[in-house]
Amino acid sequence: MPNRLLHETSPYLKQHAHNPVDWYPWGEEALKASRELDRPIFLSIGYSACHWCHVMERESFEDPAIGELLGKHFISIKVDREERPDLDQIYMAAVQILTQSGGWPMTVFLTPDLKPYYGGTYFPPRDLYGRPSFRRVVESLAKAWVEQRDAITTSGAELASRIGDFLALETVPGPLDLDILKNAIPFLRRRFDAKHGGFGQAPKFPHPMDLRLLLRLHARFGDDDALAMVVKSLDLMARGGMYDQLGGGFHRYSTDAHWLVPHFEKMLYDNALLMPVYLDAFQITGDAFYRQIAEETLDYVVREMTAPDGSFYSTQDADSEGEEGKFFVWSDAEVETILGKDDGAFVLRVYDVVPGGNWEGVNILHRARSDEQDALLQRLPLGDFQTRLAQCKATLLAARDKRIRPARDEKILTAWSGLMIAAFAQAGAVLERTDYLEVARRAAEFVLTRLRTPEGRLLRTTFAGMDAKLNGYLEDYSYMIDSLVSLYEATFEPRWSTAAAELAETMIALFGDAEEGGFFYTSVDHETLIARNKDPHDQATPSGNSLAACGLVRLAHLTGRADFRAQAERTLLAFRGLMTSSPMAAGQMLIALDLFLGPVNEVAIVGRPGTEEFGQVVRAARAGYRPLQTLAASSPGDEAVALLKERTSPSVSVFLCREGTCQAPAVGIVAALAALQRS
Repeated sequence: MPNRLLHETSPYLKQHAHNPVDWYPWGEEALKASRELDRPIFLSIGYSACHWCHVMERESFEDPAIGELLGKHFISIKVDREERPDLDQIYMAAVQILTQSGGWPMTVFLTPDLKPYYGGTYFPPRDLYGRPSFRRVVESLAKAWVEQRDAITTSGAELASRIGDFLALETVPGPLDLDILKNAIPFLRRRFDAKHGGFGQAPKFPHPMDLRLLLRLHARFGDDDALAMVVKSLDLMARGGMYDQLGGGFHRYSTDAHWLVPHFEKMLYDNALLMPVYLDAFQITGDAFYRQIAEETLDYVVREMTAPDGSFYSTQDADSEGEEGKFFVWSDAEVETILGKDDGAFVLRVYDVVPGGNWEGVNILHRARSDEQDALLQRLPLGDFQTRLAQCKATLLAARDKRIRPARDEKILTAWSGLMIAAFAQAGAVLERTDYLEVARRAAEFVLTRLRTPEGRLLRTTFAGMDAKLNGYLEDYSYMIDSLVSLYEATFEPRWSTAAAELAETMIALFGDAEEGGFFYTSVDHETLIARNKDPHDQATPSGNSLAACGLVRLAHLTGRADFRAQAERTLLAFRGLMTSSPMAAGQMLIALDLFLGPVNEVAIVGRPGTEEFGQVVRAARAGYRPLQTLAASSPGDEAVALLKERTSPSVSVFLCREGTCQAPAVGIVAALAALQRS
């Protein structure tokens, strides 16, 4: 018989709807049952693309004996971490305090007043890997609840108190200056893997915020090592197995140090965050390879991660047919059968496909060499090589598409949508792709109409055919604010900057800390939990505070509103200590500091949109890498944009301001282009 999860919107929760565990979703029904029955809570947190979540489900949650044991002694609650990141943050902190590590599936046991007293991650069906079996854990904790209640209550209270300290942000007084940015460079250099690119060793994550920060540090300080670290990382990531060589898009992370063997799930946010890095690198270096990776990845998102209504799906699973990575791997015989002898041999060489496989008897496609190097080895002109490779890739992709696909989590998340909107907006502007701009527009319209209340508040999530639900968190607001500014600068449509300003006002009112600066992760009227934190650190995604600071600084330049800049400054001051002591936990906040310190060129282009001269000036304003620029241009209704107020001209003109000082207007195409060249 199905349990209560059958009627939830989360695919992850629905996956567990037929478990013999008497699951509850998080909510008053479950919490009340715990209090009234005087039973502790078994809290299990995971997400739909989590491989080890599936393993633990098969091994333990599908076991009727385990279900009976849990039902007798606990109230079992299943949570999708992507829907409830507030709960995930709090109880992950408890697991990290208890075990000095974390991850998913997260397994936590709580008292009826929600205080954690025992926790971990994956527990096997029998004692294994130095871990006790899940059955032994459940039996021991059930017995302890009866025989050692006082000790558990005391332990839970102490741990709850430590969570507050663990999540607290230490404020360190001092100025906001360039020394904080300079200080980040040696930290990043020490962690950089000079052999394989990226940071640290296995498992290796992509670190998009740190890479994007390095590009800004290169631009500001002329540090060529900073650029070299990014180039090496981007090249090797995109040639490794972590990148889907046929379909485009990046997998979650590499299980090894050299990017060959990925954890095969694909997350919307990873691809959204990596695209700006590749686009920035393309603008700096002019290397067409970076453009190719950006376009292949965004095309993958359009093809496989975009709903008919324009919204973005969340994740693709690592598993298909019960095996991790099965959808993506190849044998040499398969390749030759599909492509024939000549093209098969060509592809085997290019992607290093070998008879015994490079991973568990099969092959993960990867590139050991660049197109230029492979063209020389194949004795082909570069253009001919690339044409042949593209044709072979298309044939293999068509064959792969006939396989059983990994599951897809089709819930829509406001925050992650914001990240992808920003990526498409930037790509549309940089690559002059109007189709990408249309993707960004449709997704933004979806969020602002389907995931916002009539009062202007954002909601966290929705699913096809379902009403949106759950109050938005800080990241939902801050990611969307920043993305809407990007969308304005890509389209010059004032509705996006207006919506960004409205959301900023709401964010400040609901999440702002008037005493110490910065923003809380949950709103002032959110459900009361055992802690209210500020989500200070960048994780796989930027901290909500860091993109709040970025968005507010950018909005301040666009709208002329000093209150937005003041809020950003108070946030940066609150995070000054973290930026100084742990730059790799604050990459996005350091990007916000770079924006704040400026000086930012405020560029207003006035003229007749749609004319050749107007388009030529806009292209010039976007040419090259301009991380410290705010761009506005004439469009209907542009009176809402402060940079354009009272600025008119009979011919295309550029108005350029910096730090409150404006130059004389550059009137006419020649003067306008010259002014942009100098800026």
